[in-house]
Amino acid sequence: MPRILFLILLSALVSSDLISQNIKAIPIEMNLAGGQIQRIKQFPSQFVTPRNVDIWLPDNYSESQSYAVVYMHDGNMLFDSTDTWNKQEWGVDEAMVALASKNLIRDAIVVGVWNVPEERHADYFPQKAFDYLSESDQERVLEDAGKSNLSIASQFSADNYLKFLVTELKPFIDSNYSTLTDFKNTFIAGSSMGGLISMYAVAEHPDVFGGAACMSTHWPGVAPSDDNPVPKAFFDYMEANFPSASDHKMYFDYGTETLDAYYPKYKPNLDVLFVLKGYTKSDYLNLEYKGDAHDENSWRKRVDQPLTFLLRKTDE
Repeated sequence: MPRILFLILLSALVSSDLISQNIKAIPIEMNLAGGQIQRIKQFPSQFVTPRNVDIWLPDNYSESQSYAVVYMHDGNMLFDSTDTWNKQEWGVDEAMVALASKNLIRDAIVVGVWNVPEERHADYFPQKAFDYLSESDQERVLEDAGKSNLSIASQFSADNYLKFLVTELKPFIDSNYSTLTDFKNTFIAGSSMGGLISMYAVAEHPDVFGGAACMSTHWPGVAPSDDNPVPKAFFDYMEANFPSASDHKMYFDYGTETLDAYYPKYKPNLDVLFVLKGYTKSDYLNLEYKGDAHDENSWRKRVDQPLTFLLRKTDE
């Protein structure tokens, strides 16, 4: 059975099962620049630990229109700084409202998938890329992960996390909201480890996700070190598995301060890889933001750039 047909059938079966569980999205009061948030508390899953899902809808949301969808990781950090652990946020609602008012993007909704803190690293670490490490390097990486209390020391769950997104969450969103369901209108975005899993989602499911925004992508995968073998494993995986240029769009960026200071050296690797895959400036960006750090305040300053890149109207 062709893979895409299998996914369609599996999605239909899982979606029916989820509908039978009477999942409901409840309006939530939040400090927003515009639009509204509906929250599904502890979205049930056969693949990952249940977690909250926030759906941002624009003020003019209507069932008579159809909307592109941006799935974003770390959904608990996207909209309201008064309710986050560090009192910072991405300001996604502000960016979406501003871009829509300038007529720069197509109609879209944002689905913010919360993380489970103690499982975040395992959920977001590109699982199959680990196989591109030698056995000795695998042992070393897992040992280092254990010393840093990173969850990949005991499990890898990125493949199951993507199954949750593709076969459980997306069918529910498409069944309950007025969405454009094709891959050209379905995007995924995140920062740090969320950047890695966004890249991995496009590589593993290019028929589902038409593009990704990978901000401050944590190429070291674990704690940065001079002889870290993980970045090469990621690039080797991407060379072997990433889709060639066609209808996909990939946005990467990085700052130059705090943890982001480790990332500029990986730009040439990424640029060469995407040139070999046939990507051009219209479908691939890899931008430096001097002075930006590894935090939500920095991502807030520039989140309009990847949103514009993925949702721009000229691609309709």
